[in-house]
Amino acid sequence: MISESSNIPNSAVLRILKEVRPDYFRSRDFFLLHDNAPVHKAASFCQFLTPKNIRILYHSPYSPNLSPPDYFLFPKLKMKLKGLHFADVAAIQVGVSDELNRVQKEEFSEAFQKLYALAKACIYAN
Repeated sequence: MISESSNIPNSAVLRILKEVRPDYFRSRDFFLLHDNAPVHKAASFCQFLTPKNIRILYHSPYSPNLSPPDYFLFPKLKMKLKGLHFADVAAIQVGVSDELNRVQKEEFSEAFQKLYALAKACIYAN
């Protein structure tokens, strides 16, 4: 999450993308999928991405079924972390990171294939 008042520098976003998917980062053959939260539309962040030719894809407002975190990631995290108690924020970060690291690439791929199919159905329905 990047915002005007965030402690996360814009350059960290590109560094993370470069580490996670170096092949896509080099080719710039990807979209950065955002929901419509104000922090994702921060002027400084958009101005940072534009000259680097990073394309941003916003999903339709009021479409939680088109948001992978809403139908895929958050329910998975909630199910695994339900009932656990954490001593502090650092412990929460470790717990969430551990669970995210357990998600297989194939599961992410399936979620985005589902997103593609849902988006296509919305487009053709109109």
